[in-house]
Amino acid sequence: MTGRIKLFFVFMLAGGGFLSQYMMSSGYAAQNESAAKAQAVAGKEPVSTTPQPINATRAAREEKILQDARRQQLAEREAALAAKEQELKKLSDKLEAQVKALDESKKRLDESLKQKKKSLDEKRKRMLTLLKKMRPEQAGQFLGKMEEGAIISILNDLDNKMVLKLVPYLSQPMVLKWIKDNLNNNS
Repeated sequence: MTGRIKLFFVFMLAGGGFLSQYMMSSGYAAQNESAAKAQAVAGKEPVSTTPQPINATRAAREEKILQDARRQQLAEREAALAAKEQELKKLSDKLEAQVKALDESKKRLDESLKQKKKSLDEKRKRMLTLLKKMRPEQAGQFLGKMEEGAIISILNDLDNKMVLKLVPYLSQPMVLKWIKDNLNNNS
């Protein structure tokens, strides 16, 4: 058989089944009605053998219960969300306070570094004026006891006349290095 014929056959059987069920239930309902009348005449209360249709108020109550449950779930979710938002706000405030404290610490540290640098600069200026007042031999001996990087830094801060006076009393490889550094910086 082809697919269309099979489909038609299935519909016919199903339709016949529904039709026969409808006919049987209507006959059954008529039978129940006559039995109920007979019992009412006899003074007995009729016993219903057919299932009662769902009461509309019962369905409405069940629907209301479902809606209330959904509302309750929604309210619980909203409460949980509000609690999380509150927690995030507290964490945000705490984080902002920490950032503010770090900024204040940084400002204090910067101020401290500025003060320290200012103090070192003043000491350095005093040392340079002291070196300028010394005789070149004494200044050369004094600088000769220092490390090379410090000597080069001091030579950079001194004026050219003073450097010329000190050169004969300093280590010549260090003086050559200082000259090369100055030539490279000026290029």
